[in-house]
Amino acid sequence: MSLSSIARHTLLSVFALISVFPFYTVILSSFASFDAITKKKVYLIPTSFVLTNYTTILSEDQFFHSLAVTLFITVVGVAINMFLSVTGAYALSKKNLPGRNLFLTLIIFTMFFNGGLIPWYLLVKDLGLIDNVFAMILPVAINTFYLIIMKNYFNTLPEGLEESAKMDGANDLYILVKIILPISAPFMATFALFYAVERWNEWYNSLLFIHSPSKAPLQILLRELLINFNTDIGSIGAAIRDSKSIYVQGVQMASVVITSLPIIIMYPFLQKHFASGIMVGSLKE
Repeated sequence: MSLSSIARHTLLSVFALISVFPFYTVILSSFASFDAITKKKVYLIPTSFVLTNYTTILSEDQFFHSLAVTLFITVVGVAINMFLSVTGAYALSKKNLPGRNLFLTLIIFTMFFNGGLIPWYLLVKDLGLIDNVFAMILPVAINTFYLIIMKNYFNTLPEGLEESAKMDGANDLYILVKIILPISAPFMATFALFYAVERWNEWYNSLLFIHSPSKAPLQILLRELLINFNTDIGSIGAAIRDSKSIYVQGVQMASVVITSLPIIIMYPFLQKHFASGIMVGSLKE
């Protein structure tokens, strides 16, 4: 192995360690005990392994309720996201669509300009979505960037596929469901995961539009744990105040691990589709 190759691999290894180190400290702290932290100013090597931080979170009733809300937002939200994005992109990929250029111009315009926060809030309010779970789904039903990439991808598919299907009497809906989607499964899986990450991490719309704690997603509960750990946050706050055996930062880190774990598990299975999917969709017409 050449000297330049050794230097390159060493540099990349250092960058990898720098990237992994925050995750390492988060996981390490989530299993740390109060005594282990107080005895060591720098906690890099595990000296304790306790599940108190996790059991403290899981014993909170609001956690599982917020988890159910987040699961609903993710499942229903991704279904709506993919339905509107795929059908919209497929329609816009048709060069004979009346007003196609106008529609594309208006859609692209929204990528660079918007009405601002106040008009957006008033619109959601007029739609009757304030303090409604769908306020975290419908206002973000389509990602314009994903829509454009999908449209460009559909433009790269051979026209002969649709022409032969239409000769056999198939309509556009049948062609999309039975022909286009099956051959585009890896590409669709990529964007389904992108949407799933966005819906799973939903907190901003909840912060703006949701008032009832019973409708708050998991990320809002996590935010409360991270910001308000010195205040009363249900049984978690009481446990922290009444017992020094519970490590406050450990509870915070445990909540980070719990909320991040599903996405971390999903990524390796779909990672191989990311580069090819994005590159194909980025081709020009």
